Amino acid sequence: MAKKVVASLQSSGKDFAKVVRMVKSPKSGAYMFKESIVPTDRVKDFLGKK
Repeated sequence: MAKKVVASLQSSGKDFAKVVRMVKSPKSGAYMFKESIVPTDRVKDFLGKK
């Protein structure tokens, strides 16, 4: 059953990338990591926005 799910996700047509971005907290000033899974053609948009 799990093999069918994995195979259908791989043949979806779009490639995805896991992007990790470091963000500074306005309250404490500490840095946090924000993780997101985005399509490969939108990685620069995700990293460019604040």
